[in-house]
Amino acid sequence: MGMFSRISDIVQANINAILDKAEDPHKVIRLIIQEMEETLVEIRSVAARSLADRKHLERKQNNLQAQVKDWQNKAAVALKNDREDLARAALIEKNKAQENLQSLNKEMDMVNETIEKLQDDTARLQDKLKEAKSRQKTLSIRQQSATVRLKVKTTEQVVKIDDAIAKFEHYERKIDDLESQVEAYDLVSNGNSLTAEIQQLELDENIEKELAALRKKVA
Repeated sequence: MGMFSRISDIVQANINAILDKAEDPHKVIRLIIQEMEETLVEIRSVAARSLADRKHLERKQNNLQAQVKDWQNKAAVALKNDREDLARAALIEKNKAQENLQSLNKEMDMVNETIEKLQDDTARLQDKLKEAKSRQKTLSIRQQSATVRLKVKTTEQVVKIDDAIAKFEHYERKIDDLESQVEAYDLVSNGNSLTAEIQQLELDENIEKELAALRKKVA
């Protein structure tokens, strides 16, 4: 894949969509950022070579322009001295220099176009890299928040379980108290009943004695 093609793919990529489909968004975003940073390094390297090429072409342009002007002057001098043959030869050399200069100008246009595209791609890629790093920061914050919330929730669940156990034990103690009260009531009630029965027996015995005494008296 060519560099410009790769840059286009990166710039046009929807980072959010990629992360939504990823099983490990943190790993994917790191790889995306790494790819962007490596591409930026490559762009800067190509840009440096292109700038060096432009300076070299500029020197050649200046040299050819000087040659064109020089051959034009030589042709004029030859004509002034009635040397049309030399003037013709000088003009031929001038035309050769002009042709080379035209070819060089086209090459310079291509270099300038490449540099301009590199500058544009660098700006767009830097914006995309900034977006990716912002997304990475957001993911990190969300992960930290989720971890803290999970810890809090876990703590809340432990507290809730402890509260439930404490409440259960409290109610259990209440039931124990109620059962003890019932048992105590039954014990007291049984004791009262026994006393009453014994008292009734004693009363019956006294009545029988009185009844027997009364019989003797009557007899």
